[in-house]
Amino acid sequence: MRVIEHARLRLSRRSSSRPGSANAGKSASMTTVTHEIDGAVGIVTLAKPPHNLIDDPMIDDLVEAYRQVMAANCRAILLRSSMRHFCAGAELKSFGTTTLIQSNQKRLEEVWRALEDVPVPTVAALNGGVLGGGLELALTCDMIIAADTAFLGQVEVTVGLLPLLGGTQRIAQRAGSARAKEICMLGRRHTPEAFERWGIINLVVPEADLVTASMTWARQLAAGPTAVIKGVKMQANLAARGGIQATDAKQVEINNMIWKAADRQRGFDAFFATGPASATFKGD
Repeated sequence: MRVIEHARLRLSRRSSSRPGSANAGKSASMTTVTHEIDGAVGIVTLAKPPHNLIDDPMIDDLVEAYRQVMAANCRAILLRSSMRHFCAGAELKSFGTTTLIQSNQKRLEEVWRALEDVPVPTVAALNGGVLGGGLELALTCDMIIAADTAFLGQVEVTVGLLPLLGGTQRIAQRAGSARAKEICMLGRRHTPEAFERWGIINLVVPEADLVTASMTWARQLAAGPTAVIKGVKMQANLAARGGIQATDAKQVEINNMIWKAADRQRGFDAFFATGPASATFKGD
């Protein structure tokens, strides 16, 4: 059974927005992010007309949507858009006035932790424009799949800005500093094939296949041994941020964490009973 709830703008939260209430789900214009549970996958959808332009309330709603699907015991998260574009960047008129996250280091770090360190794997499905802050949101995900019709770029320099939400360093993390400088200093739009070739995204698929491909990845991840996948994510994040030495320092701790998982025992039992890749994991 699919459970659907909505994360709403602060103003709409003053009225009842609980599932089943008189106001729940009625006004799309008052909804910036929706979330639902499909099996073991938490689906988080950017839904702010017309182009999912980022401001503080939308970021708050995104973090809340992640919190809600985790509270519903999802084992993977799919981040997608219901608009023509995944996200065309920032709501520039609000930056520096009502949107202030770019000047609040503590809050920015809280958002990064909430999106990047969520203890389940995350997959972004990119369509249309993935520009500026939209690309930065995608880069918080563990894996990125893009439609072949998408176009991507850190374009902030064209309006006299730099990537405000961590895009430069996250591109450098994936593709190296030279490529990050090229992408962020020139501010060009790029094909998804180029980003795939550079190692910034994982896969490009025909536009018609984006929904199926991204959901297939999310479902496969959700069906895996959740604690073990969490351990892999911890290792990769530690290595990306602190190098091999930082990860090596945590290796035994992570080994011990996954060794206690019931799914680890299920994997062993299935291997000896019926062979490799025969276990059914339950996420504990």
